[in-house]
Amino acid sequence: MAAEISFAVETADGSRTLSVHYERRGSGEPLLLLHGIGHHWQAWEPVMDILATERDVVAVDLPGFGASPALPDGVPYSLGTVCAALSAFCAAIGIERPHVAGNSLGGLLALELGRDKLVRSVTALSPGGFWSRSERVYAFGLLRAMRVGARSMPTPMVERLSRSVVGRAALVSTIYARPARRSPEAAVAETCALREAAGFHRTLAAGREVLFTDDVRGIPVTIGWGAKDRLLLRRQGVRAKQVVPGARLVRLPGCGHVPMSDDPALVARLLLDGSR
Repeated sequence: MAAEISFAVETADGSRTLSVHYERRGSGEPLLLLHGIGHHWQAWEPVMDILATERDVVAVDLPGFGASPALPDGVPYSLGTVCAALSAFCAAIGIERPHVAGNSLGGLLALELGRDKLVRSVTALSPGGFWSRSERVYAFGLLRAMRVGARSMPTPMVERLSRSVVGRAALVSTIYARPARRSPEAAVAETCALREAAGFHRTLAAGREVLFTDDVRGIPVTIGWGAKDRLLLRRQGVRAKQVVPGARLVRLPGCGHVPMSDDPALVARLLLDGSR
């Protein structure tokens, strides 16, 4: 069920009203899904129906991505602000302390929510925030190049490329190890989502100073890392385990930076196990 909801969030300069677009399916304990920068909730589509057999699954478009409007001018894209917005969103739809799973930027947000004890468990897939300076510069440069590429191609060109395996690889192989598994429609939709993401540059700017350095205590934490992640290199998973020593670190063979499409069954099982 796709929907949009507006709610109030307290920021440093007072109360602001935000709107968030989301998809909700299934029943059971609540599981909040958070996508990465430049993506949209549909990144989780390959695993949504599997998860929905056992969970009340809520996949959101983060502010400034997908169909969700950007944060108002003057409201920073900081971890604290976005996590406050997610907490207010959960309250608005009647969810109290959900399990949370996130990919990339979403994984970093999931860990921050866990650190603040706002969730029951955390599953983070290739989360941001465990990079060295050179790794961050590399990853952000690659993301900017992807954004420039998406913005330089008119939609008819993207649609033509999406019709072939080679073309889909050209569009999305940076984040998928198995781009041929993406449907033409999905490749077009996520290229357009990257092109149109109003929060892209403000999120990248906020991320320049971000390192996740605090342990997450008192709740289960699972960290999964694609063995073929080309964006956030898998050695960052070792650092994540050092920062959060109680976390379970899981290698995802054959998976890239966004593993949900590369191996839906493996990722769905990881998320279900992580949210028990």
